[in-house]
Amino acid sequence: MHSYIIRRLLQSIPLLIGISLISFLIMQLAPGDYLSTIRMNPDISAEMIDQLEKEFGLDKSAPEQYLHWLWRALQLDFGRSFSYRVPVSFLVKTRMLNTLYLSLAAMFLAWLVAIPIGIHAATHKYQWSDHTMTVFSLLGLSIPNFFLALLLLFSIVKFNINLPISGMTSIDYEWLTMPEKIIDILRHLLVPALVLGTSQMAGLMRQMRGQMIDTMRQDYVTTARSKGLTERIVVYKHVLRNALNPLITIFGFQFSILLSGAALTEIVTGWPGMGNLTLQAVLNKDYYVVMAALMVGGFLLIIGNLLADILLAVSDPRIRYH
Repeated sequence: MHSYIIRRLLQSIPLLIGISLISFLIMQLAPGDYLSTIRMNPDISAEMIDQLEKEFGLDKSAPEQYLHWLWRALQLDFGRSFSYRVPVSFLVKTRMLNTLYLSLAAMFLAWLVAIPIGIHAATHKYQWSDHTMTVFSLLGLSIPNFFLALLLLFSIVKFNINLPISGMTSIDYEWLTMPEKIIDILRHLLVPALVLGTSQMAGLMRQMRGQMIDTMRQDYVTTARSKGLTERIVVYKHVLRNALNPLITIFGFQFSILLSGAALTEIVTGWPGMGNLTLQAVLNKDYYVVMAALMVGGFLLIIGNLLADILLAVSDPRIRYH
């Protein structure tokens, strides 16, 4: 297992380099650069423009810019942001933590609700509760995240619900005690986490229901029942463990999908995460921030899939990696 993990991590290096190259080429295809707007300002001299070009490395050719950045990136130095004038690694680190908080909260909420509901729907197949949950799951899959976010924000304002509608902390956050700070962040986290977790919750519930129904048709389940085991033991000890394997695989993809899907939710709800940062970087043609953000997303996709493979091996003793 250790050699397998090391091999997978080494294989990710050329993949991440490819992601950075493609993102850089796409940014280069866009007209202009970060200094395009500044050049149109008659109050800024040509000497100042030349100085800024040298400072940002924009006086070099595109291949030179990329190779210089790549050499620094291999040393975990992603350059400096044009807009913020701070190291890109600092920006990504601070915003990445915020996005991880949101994504993990949404994933926890989705799995916490979807797994029990999926089990209940499978064990009460074609009953009224199953039909009701199916309707709600289809609604959750159909409603776009940004539209649900707008509905929730409108409802909070309309009905005067005591919940924040934007940002991550309140104005008086710095003067709160530690327990009050935690509660304040959780209150701000509730709406975006609920929005982001809804679509994942609906999909997981359908997957859990389908896997449980398929597994309950297997011969070993019939054998377990014929031995006189109670239905509770059959469902939770024999059926559930095998039905979870496909969902563990889905977990790896969900981990990265939530990060990319969080972007629109962050923009609508004002959550200060990677989504807002990447959007502003694209609009400002802040190349290095965009490339670092995409590389982080790719790395998390690799880590998510690797984690799913490890969990599969732990869950199913028949699976072994070499």
